[in-house]
Amino acid sequence: MKLYSCLMLAFAWVAAVLFLLAGGMLTYEVTARYLFVAPTIWAAELSQLCLIWGSMTAMPWLLGARRHIGVDVVTERLGPVGKRICHSLAMIAVAAFGAAVAWKGWGIFWDSFERGRTTGSMLDLPTWVSELAIPVGFGLLFVQALVELPKASDADRKEEPTA
Repeated sequence: MKLYSCLMLAFAWVAAVLFLLAGGMLTYEVTARYLFVAPTIWAAELSQLCLIWGSMTAMPWLLGARRHIGVDVVTERLGPVGKRICHSLAMIAVAAFGAAVAWKGWGIFWDSFERGRTTGSMLDLPTWVSELAIPVGFGLLFVQALVELPKASDADRKEEPTA
């Protein structure tokens, strides 16, 4: 489990770097376009790719670190057993959703890969490069939800994450 936690933290750091790269690319694009009247053909598409991969690879760490947005108006009024049940049901729902999206996303990725689809833009990247992020990200989210499921039954579970 320690290796898996380190891997998820590494994915979170990669996501952070991808978000910084996207911001840098967009800043460069705006500067090049409006200050030098020399727009790029790559900045918008590559920044979108960074945002897609960054979002998808950050999801499992966010779930494990309990950093997702949560509405707890009901669960805060429940006792410890009710909270554990709600957390368990939520992790089951997240796992089911992650598995379904990963499965469907894999089919979309594979179809684009086999057909050689491209974005049709000036950069003309293969579409599978961005589509692969969906099954990878949601597959990792599925695994993370399964990792979190036993924690719901832990009576001494802390409310704040340790990582």
